[in-house]
Amino acid sequence: MKNIILAIALLMFGFVNSQVFDPVKWTTSVEKISDTEYQLISTANIDAGWHLYSQTVPDGGPIPTTFTFDNSGENFTLNGATKEGEGHTVQDPIFEMEIKYFDGESKFIQNITIDKATTSVHGFVEFMVCDDTRCLPPTEVDLEFYIGDKKELTTETKGDVTTVAPIEKSVKTSEDSATNKGLWSIFFIAFLSGFAALLTPCVFPMIPMTVSFFTKQSKSRAAGIKNAVIYGISIIVIYLLLGIAVTGIFGADALNALATSVWFNVIFFIILVVFAVSFLGAFEIMLPNSWANKVDSQADRGGLVGIFFMALALAIVSFSCTGPIVGTLLVEAASKGGLAPIIGMFGFSLAIALPFALFAAFPGWLNSLPKSGGWLNTVKVFLGFLELALAFKFLSQADLVLQLHILEREVFIAIWIAIFGTLALYLFGKIKLPHDSPLTHISVGRLSLGLVVLTFTIYMIPGLWGAPLNLISAFPPPLEYSESPYGVGYSKLGSGGSASAHVDLPEGAHLLAPHDILAFNDYDKGLAYAKQVDKPVMLDFTGWACVNCRKMEQNIWPNPKILKILKEDVVLISLYVDDKRKLEDDEVVPSQLKPGKNLKYIGQKWSEMQTIKYKSNSQPFYVLMDHNEDKLIEPVGYTPDVEDYHTWLETGISKF
Repeated sequence: MKNIILAIALLMFGFVNSQVFDPVKWTTSVEKISDTEYQLISTANIDAGWHLYSQTVPDGGPIPTTFTFDNSGENFTLNGATKEGEGHTVQDPIFEMEIKYFDGESKFIQNITIDKATTSVHGFVEFMVCDDTRCLPPTEVDLEFYIGDKKELTTETKGDVTTVAPIEKSVKTSEDSATNKGLWSIFFIAFLSGFAALLTPCVFPMIPMTVSFFTKQSKSRAAGIKNAVIYGISIIVIYLLLGIAVTGIFGADALNALATSVWFNVIFFIILVVFAVSFLGAFEIMLPNSWANKVDSQADRGGLVGIFFMALALAIVSFSCTGPIVGTLLVEAASKGGLAPIIGMFGFSLAIALPFALFAAFPGWLNSLPKSGGWLNTVKVFLGFLELALAFKFLSQADLVLQLHILEREVFIAIWIAIFGTLALYLFGKIKLPHDSPLTHISVGRLSLGLVVLTFTIYMIPGLWGAPLNLISAFPPPLEYSESPYGVGYSKLGSGGSASAHVDLPEGAHLLAPHDILAFNDYDKGLAYAKQVDKPVMLDFTGWACVNCRKMEQNIWPNPKILKILKEDVVLISLYVDDKRKLEDDEVVPSQLKPGKNLKYIGQKWSEMQTIKYKSNSQPFYVLMDHNEDKLIEPVGYTPDVEDYHTWLETGISKF
């Protein structure tokens, strides 16, 4: 049964990844400036979650957007370069450079002067788009501009034919499943954070007090339950309004752009450190007392309005505990962009609101609640240590972007060992903080939690000597960003694997650094070698400018069990779909996707191969095949989970 379920899951996953994406629709229009001067306007309507790169990208970055206009008849003169909008400029940690991109609707304007009578101008645009989980190969689209006509045109792909035709309006699609998955993650984390906030000394004591108020002041039990439910809904509305305000003020896309900014990461490092110090008891972050007094006076009005202001009073009074958690959530949600801040606030407020409604419906449960006491401050301090540890994630991100090598992997892990080691000592009662109650003994729960934290601390220690630490792989810098990239005491010479087994490399092969994986960039030579050594082939459809391809190579491939397979059990053929080297004359063939055009570049050859044979055009894209070029298992795309990727590899290889 387990194997059947696994097979079905892999088939479904392969189906999701094997599809041809077309996230950008181009429309053209013309604006008359004078009798001889016109503006050629190219508008890109970009699907939600995708982004298009600027015309100006530094060397070594992604493929820029490029406009070319056919003036073979010398009918017009280009006045300067094509102008583009403001877009978003971010410091990209993968490419280690500032990169500008566009999303939503973006316009590109080319000013021309007509020298001869003409009715149309033909051109084309080459561009590259990416989303959070994949990049598409460079795409070339024809553009047609009609002079003296208000026709608006769009490009549309049906089957293998790309056409240009007049349209009424452009079409947009919804966000893809990867975006939805990210929102669910934010909701789940926010819900757990709300539950943690519920157990702080600012909120927990309010549960029995508030529920008792509603049940005693109401004329019937049903009325008490109704009022408590309204109170819970009011809490949700208040925090939802906060999420909407943050998204509205900063803009969903601006939040996402900020999340990759050096200043954003440094500022939030400082903010989280302040939050952490507050939780540890150095001071309290409180909103002005006048706010609480004004809101509290409105709560006496009764009815729905009064209940709403009671909920608002709770939010203000408990701010010293909930504020740091809410702030951290909004920071994390900012990295997702879109509706993430709203979803986050909904999950957080739902966790806080539920107990008030449930205990109002079942007041007898109140007797089972633990009494308020010193344990509430322990929860607050515990959250303070977590805030402090999380803060260094943001500082590390800024250090990575700037490549300062101040907070390298060993330093980051050492800081986390110090933080969690101190937390373990605190839980064992060896350290006392300002607001702690006298501790005569340690409860079983506190002792158990202390042991868990101590175990986690000891687990991190081998990371100082190069251990991968898969449990926290998303937090510290990557293995190569360290004082000893190969681990302390590691010697490449004679270390085994492909580095030692292939001293004399086969024709067309190279060792992929830094892990020395034997790889080919030539399909035919790689396949011939696979037949020679009797191993299956792993096709790696990738790109020089593919961010998520680098993430897989940096974060997933170095895992020992993945690396062992890539070195010993398969022959890797990496096909770069954005390879701009020209094809040899005898390799130039007509395009099967764009009739009437020839393939010009090596990357176009691999891109068409992927699209036609595997019905997919996004990267990264991995195929396991036999010597007859038949699939051993359904291909997969970006797979950030090591276990999922390992299962896919093992399942495919077992069928060879």
